[in-house]
Amino acid sequence: MGNRAIPLVDLQEFTSGNEEARRAFVADLGNAFHEVGFVGVINHGIPQDLVDDFYEASKAFFSLPVAVKKSYELKNMAGQRGYTSFGKEHAKHSQVADLKEFFQIGQFVDDDDPRKPEYPDNPDVKEVDGFYELGKRLYKAFELSGSHLLKAIALHLGLAEDFFDDKIAKGNSILRAIHYPPITEEPKNAIRAEQHEDINLITLLVGASAGGLQIYTAEKEWLDIVPGEGEIVINVGDMLQRLTNNYLISTTHRVVNPPKAEWHKPRLSIPFFLHPVSEMDLTCLPSTVTEDRQLAYEPITAGEYLDERLREIGLKK
Repeated sequence: MGNRAIPLVDLQEFTSGNEEARRAFVADLGNAFHEVGFVGVINHGIPQDLVDDFYEASKAFFSLPVAVKKSYELKNMAGQRGYTSFGKEHAKHSQVADLKEFFQIGQFVDDDDPRKPEYPDNPDVKEVDGFYELGKRLYKAFELSGSHLLKAIALHLGLAEDFFDDKIAKGNSILRAIHYPPITEEPKNAIRAEQHEDINLITLLVGASAGGLQIYTAEKEWLDIVPGEGEIVINVGDMLQRLTNNYLISTTHRVVNPPKAEWHKPRLSIPFFLHPVSEMDLTCLPSTVTEDRQLAYEPITAGEYLDERLREIGLKK
C-alpha cells in the first residue's frame, strides 16, 4: 500500500476474474470498508473520455452568468435536481455554509413508470451543448459500476450476490457536479466542504480537478486522499453503515482549502451518491448484530432516513 491513505482494488478481478480472484476482491473490498470506510478502485468501467467531457460541460455550466444558473434552481426539489447556488448547504454540525455551488442529476425514468412521481425530470441545460446527454451517460456508468461493488459487498456480508440488485434498480441516486470557486479573501472559518459523512449506500467519486479531500482516521488524524491515474474513490455512506450495524464504516471526510498560493484555482468535483429506492428497509442485518456489536439502530426505511438528513443539512425545510 506504500504511503497510500486508502487501500486500492481492481474491479476487473471481480467482474471478469476467476473464482479465486473474485474471492480475493470481495475480501479486500470488505476489509477496506470495515477498517477504513474508503477504497480506491481501478478498472472500474467508467470511460475516461466520458468523465472528461462531462467535466468540460460542467465547467461551461458554472461559468454561465449567475442569473442563467439560477434559472435552473428548482423550487421544492430540496436541491435534488438542477442547480443549487453558493452557500445553501452546510454540514450537519455546522451553521456555516460550505464554499460551493452544484448541479444535481437524479434518476431517469419513463413518463409511464410507476416511480415517475418520485423522480421529476432532470432539467436540460440549453446553454451547454450535450450537458444533459453526457450527464445521463455518466449517471448510468456510475450506476453500473456501483452495482458491481455492491454485489461484492453482499457476498462479503454473507448475503446472496444479488441482494442489492432490486433495491438499487431505479434507485434515488444523485450525480452531483460541485464547483468550489476560487477563494478571493480570507474565508470566515468556512472551508470548501466541512467535515461530514455521506447519507447514501456508497459514494463513487472521480478525481477532482484539485486536491483537498481528507479522511478522518481511526487514529484521529486527517489524511489526504490523492487518487492515482484512472482511479475512483469509493466510500461507505450512512445507509450502508446503518444496514450493517456499524460493521462497515461511514468515515468522516472533508474538503479543505488549498494553500494560499493556490486560492485562485477553482475545484471541480463529481461524486455519484448511490441510493436505493425509498422503500428499502435499513433494519440492521441480523448477522451484523453480535455480542461485541450490540444493535445500534431502530428500523427505518431509506426514504425516511434521507428525508431526516436533508432537513439536517438545510436542503429541505
